[in-house]
Amino acid sequence: MALDLTMPVLVVDDYKTMIRIIRNLLKQLGFDDVDEASDGTEALGKMKERRYGLVISDWNMEPMTGYELLKHVRSDPGLTRTPFIMVTAESKTENVIAAKKAGVNNYIVKPFNAQTLKGKIEAVFSD
Repeated sequence: MALDLTMPVLVVDDYKTMIRIIRNLLKQLGFDDVDEASDGTEALGKMKERRYGLVISDWNMEPMTGYELLKHVRSDPGLTRTPFIMVTAESKTENVIAAKKAGVNNYIVKPFNAQTLKGKIEAVFSD
């Protein structure tokens, strides 16, 4: 799967500031079509309406966490192949393992910069 800078990207985070930071990093990398959702429930609704080329989601959100969102996405035949990157402030090994088991494509620990994000995105699309 080649990296397509025109693909729509969905950023999911309950902090507007973090969404703005990730949106700006994505713009620096050349992505223009960026949507946002404030939690997993909103993200799932948007994903049912529009096909995204990539989802970048925070882990810790209410009422639906990024981990629960990931499990929903992987269990939905229409969404299961959507590339998914999990973002978290915690680098707990058990979280990384749980996310991998649930089918995450990549994992980023905050804080991160454009170069780190670019590397993680490229790794997802180099498979």
